[in-house]
Amino acid sequence: MKLTDTHTHLHFDQYQDDLTRTIERARQTGIIRMLTLGTDLGTSQAAVQIAGRYEEVFAAVGIHPTDAYHAALKDVAAIKELAMSEKKVVAIGEIGLDLYWDDVSLQDQIPVLERMIALAGELDLPVVIHNREAQKEMQSIFGEWGIDRLSGVMHSFAGNIRDAEFYLQRGMFISFTGVITFKNFKEMEVVKYVPLERLLLETDSPFLAPVPKRGKRNEPAYVKYTAKKLAEVHGVSMEEVCRITTENARKLFKWDQSEGEF
Repeated sequence: MKLTDTHTHLHFDQYQDDLTRTIERARQTGIIRMLTLGTDLGTSQAAVQIAGRYEEVFAAVGIHPTDAYHAALKDVAAIKELAMSEKKVVAIGEIGLDLYWDDVSLQDQIPVLERMIALAGELDLPVVIHNREAQKEMQSIFGEWGIDRLSGVMHSFAGNIRDAEFYLQRGMFISFTGVITFKNFKEMEVVKYVPLERLLLETDSPFLAPVPKRGKRNEPAYVKYTAKKLAEVHGVSMEEVCRITTENARKLFKWDQSEGEF
């Protein structure tokens, strides 16, 4: 089986002592590609550096909504330069909205998101969107900005069926984390609603480790547990889930046009 983990943060301190072993465990699991994402300029640079060290790892660069308060215009320019100059940068992300925390206002987040989406359009790159407790606000922004189509993925999706349909109608992919393996997960009908052809696999590691690893540090190798759950929900084999989601990721991130083609 070939798997793809479309959302990791391998630059985090949790991997500083065993990053190479973490990558090797992913290889042994069958993972052929991993996308590691920055959340500001510094971590975007770190993501690019890691992608340069490992053939299977690619990078996304961007400014996360909770980092919007300290982002400067020069950071946007530097992120653009990273995306233009580094062949293994395949997306703009992690970007979006986050209303869970109180320390970054929506007013601070929206201009950064607008610049990031504009940058993705300018460079013809997909976006990886974080949307936490801001379904209404995100959809309102799409309407105000006239976004009818957008190449990208709604990562760690936590909306309802109506929300999912909104993004699917605009041509986006949707990904779920290991949260769908938790006993207390209550939105399985949303997981079932999203067609396999529009699903991606992700861990969001080091966060949200799936059952049976819940409570431990998450890592790309554990994406197999989410794949298994998706297979159960959709009534297909795990092999089919792996094949389709890997092909979906290849198309979205244009991996046949990037370094490290497999």
